[in-house]
Amino acid sequence: MASSSRYQVLSLYRMLLKESKKFPSYNFRMYALRRVRDGFRANHSLLAQRPFSNICETVMREATAADPIIPRKFC
Repeated sequence: MASSSRYQVLSLYRMLLKESKKFPSYNFRMYALRRVRDGFRANHSLLAQRPFSNICETVMREATAADPIIPRKFC
């Protein structure tokens, strides 16, 4: 994994965690944090296979399809 792509992934992860912590409801907040962590753990192996831009598109598409609450907060 290239250094810039590692930086981009870590930056995206931190931004998603930070935004997830802004939900006023405890249940939504914990759900969003769990989804972000689980999503990054599940897709950890993708970085070796595809460029970062493709991964971002895939993650946003999956997030929108699976859970419309979180992408609304970020878009």
